[in-house]
Amino acid sequence: MNRKIHAHVPYPLLSESLDRILRERINPEVYFSCEALDAFTAERLTESASRLREAGLNTTIHAAFMDLNPGATDVTIREATRKRFEQVFQAAEILGPRVIVFHPGLDELRHGNSRTAWLRHSIDFWQGLLPRATAIGSIIAVENIFEKEPSSLRDLLEAIDSPSFRHCFDVGHWNMFSTVGLEEWFAELGSFMAEIHLHDNFGQADEHLPLGEGEIDFDQLFDLLDSFAPEAVLTIEAHSNERLERSLKNIQKYL
Repeated sequence: MNRKIHAHVPYPLLSESLDRILRERINPEVYFSCEALDAFTAERLTESASRLREAGLNTTIHAAFMDLNPGATDVTIREATRKRFEQVFQAAEILGPRVIVFHPGLDELRHGNSRTAWLRHSIDFWQGLLPRATAIGSIIAVENIFEKEPSSLRDLLEAIDSPSFRHCFDVGHWNMFSTVGLEEWFAELGSFMAEIHLHDNFGQADEHLPLGEGEIDFDQLFDLLDSFAPEAVLTIEAHSNERLERSLKNIQKYL
């Protein structure tokens, strides 16, 4: 299994954390919020990208997601989402990430009666962006958020049917929202997985605990990864330096 570990790094912290990233050889997953997209400059990002490449480190990107929805029934929301995602691709053209993670935008509480429309709009939206990902050599990966089971993501992935359009499995979100077990999720989507987001919780809140410090069965998760997605990028989503250190320590048993 490809055990190159990535770690969540908000873009505003990338430059100031770069010496540590290079010293500890952390492959960053750079998160661009909407505010970060408005603030980033090509010159500053190019400098960071050059130093990362010189060190032989890989990057991934987590795209902005707040208030965005590529499958929205409101065309104005889709266009605002497209604008933000085009900004993400401007950053991606500089960083050259292996994977770009996006939220798909489906919320069954809001879209339950319009899921077919959400899927239709989503297919059109992503097909429009795939050429840019292919040109960069990046994979677009849609992440599970509120999904109770994997059928909506499977329908989208099968409709797009491209090696440049895959799934990012977030095990913390799965533990909070899914009504199906890990084995069923992997049976449906394991072959589509390009990236795994690793963090832990007790099923009630998105705590982003270090893996092994909540209730998720990571032994089962890594057994399934070995079988279904041995090349998937592994990204630790720790939202503090202290939790990142514990996560890097706790993951060693699986490497």
